Amino acid sequence: MDVKITVGDKVEVTAELFDTETARAVYDMLPVEGFCNNWGDEFYFEVPLYMPPEAGATCDVNAGDIGYWPSGRAIAIFYGPTPLSKEEKPVPASEVNLIGRIKGDPNLLKQGKDETLIRIERI
Repeated sequence: MDVKITVGDKVEVTAELFDTETARAVYDMLPVEGFCNNWGDEFYFEVPLYMPPEAGATCDVNAGDIGYWPSGRAIAIFYGPTPLSKEEKPVPASEVNLIGRIKGDPNLLKQGKDETLIRIERI
């Protein structure tokens, strides 16, 4: 399930959503747009969806991973270290359901740090 992620008018990347229950629920509700919050090198935004933590929910993520954060009912896009990181690897605030991965270089998302809107849509 391929998607396009647009951050403001500066950044556009493509991503693949995995074949999981949460990823399918997110894909079914697309397009979705929200206020872009930054937490270190992570974008997150609330979505009108509640999914519980899946059996594989984790805090072990990498730059380029996309997660659904059940605690915040939000999509989180990781592209570098977060405030909980001890190294360059991102660490979420709490467990996320991994739902996808950026295709290409996740560092491109750093160009959107000052943007206020984020959008995910099907392609």
